[in-house]
Amino acid sequence: MRAVELLEYGGPEVLKVVEAEVPEPGPGQVSIDVAYVGVNFADLKARSEGYRVPSLPFRPGLEASGRIRAVGADVEGLAVGQEVAALTEGGTYADVTVADAVTVFPLPEGVDLRTAATLPTVVPTAYALVHTVGRLQPGETVLVQGAAGGIGTVAGQLAKAAGAGAVYGVVSAEPKAKYALDHGYDEVFVGSFVDEVRAATDGRGVNLALDPVGGETLRGSLASLAPFGRLVSFGNASSAEPWKVGQPELYPTGLSVAGFSILGLAQTAPAALRTIAEKAFRTVVEGVVSLPVTAEFALEDAAEAHRLMGTRSSTGKLLLRAGGDSPRSSSRP
Repeated sequence: MRAVELLEYGGPEVLKVVEAEVPEPGPGQVSIDVAYVGVNFADLKARSEGYRVPSLPFRPGLEASGRIRAVGADVEGLAVGQEVAALTEGGTYADVTVADAVTVFPLPEGVDLRTAATLPTVVPTAYALVHTVGRLQPGETVLVQGAAGGIGTVAGQLAKAAGAGAVYGVVSAEPKAKYALDHGYDEVFVGSFVDEVRAATDGRGVNLALDPVGGETLRGSLASLAPFGRLVSFGNASSAEPWKVGQPELYPTGLSVAGFSILGLAQTAPAALRTIAEKAFRTVVEGVVSLPVTAEFALEDAAEAHRLMGTRSSTGKLLLRAGGDSPRSSSRP
């Protein structure tokens, strides 16, 4: 089978297509004939910095859709041939991947394999940020960094559907602003945002801020909160030094800071993850949210997908197309 691996850290060119043995599932696992792979910024950080890479060579990829190829021992509720979406620690940049059964989800009715590849990381993460961790209440205001990315696209729609008073987004370029405005955002700021948020909220600030960037952006998100506001950090795309927040920042106006990692939750509380995922997937089935696939690449062109995402000009979701699709399940044009 084909697989995409990295033998060293660096730019997109370090991603190499190799011939590999088909993996077999162990106890509690299934193997999947991969149809589509979701490309995430975490994949770029793994390739360039070794983020969550236990050793080299390493096969990237946190999510995929496809059909179950084989079922390991002690697996219940999953069967060979079943169409599924899967969340993994890595390894989905391949024609066949192995996943723990606890993070393999049968496709909801009406969801095809192409759409399914957009679900495992982005939609549950956005749902958790808005509802489970962020605890958004009707009438509250929200600020989302990276509003035109995958998670930002879904978070804006979820916040609006939850009755947010106003949903503000931050993007890095003007073309992204228009995209975000079409996906749930009331106002979008390009680049700077702290003073703009204060102006938009008559000086009060927002009730909830969602930040995947870290560094100075996280500090700006914290500075944009209203009294008793909540900040949820869910990434460090800036690769800045780990942030620290303490009494001087939190005490005066009763602020709260929380964190979230869907991969961390998968390891520590998989049952909670399944509950969140089921609720999140339902929002897709019911049409509450949609996540446009804005670019699709063949598996062997994974480096091109990384180049596009690395420019920070992409919006929505990027996919890789592997070998496990068929005409009856494909919806691509």
